[in-house]
Amino acid sequence: MRRRPNQADAPRTTFGYRQIMAAHGTSKLSKFMSFILRHRPDTIGLALDQQGWASIDELVLKSNAAGHSFSRDDLIHVVNTSEKRRFTLSADGHRIRAAQGHSVTIDLGLSKQEPPTVLYHGTARRFLRSILSDGLTPQARQQVHLSVDEATAKIVGQRHGDPVVLTVDAHRMHADGFQFYVADNGVWLTDHVPSEFLGVSSNDADSATTSRHPKLSR
Repeated sequence: MRRRPNQADAPRTTFGYRQIMAAHGTSKLSKFMSFILRHRPDTIGLALDQQGWASIDELVLKSNAAGHSFSRDDLIHVVNTSEKRRFTLSADGHRIRAAQGHSVTIDLGLSKQEPPTVLYHGTARRFLRSILSDGLTPQARQQVHLSVDEATAKIVGQRHGDPVVLTVDAHRMHADGFQFYVADNGVWLTDHVPSEFLGVSSNDADSATTSRHPKLSR
């Protein structure tokens, strides 16, 4: 008689969906992969290398052993259809990593880049006062994430509540010695954005924030 896995067979995780692809398609699997490859590979006994890479076969095997059923083909489908391009495959097709957003300590091995004149950051309006006071910090992630356009930044902000888009004077930051990087999916990364480089998009600015940041609010 086939023995059913018990608690000793695999670590418990936050997710519990044996029929992941059938019930909710690629969205659920994408979120699970993000959770594992960005934050908690240990929950399925997976180890990332120093640049965040993991073996695809090992990821699938250990996920299935922990109760999360999907195939290599399912994983490849998620990677190829992700509008946000959350994941990167290695050139040989054997490894995968999250493009950015890690809370675990890794080094993506990205080269320094000269940023566009202005970048954007989407957040919730309830965080605006503290951000304009203290600047943008990575919080639980390794670096601050910035977008190249307002529309993308607004979508990011909507995930957290009533959205507001901040402008980042990236040109002046770069001139002052701050370093910028571009993730595999086009997201711009930097370690910290001090408040003096921040403004509020003209579509979101009210009189208080505009008066505090007249140079960037437009």
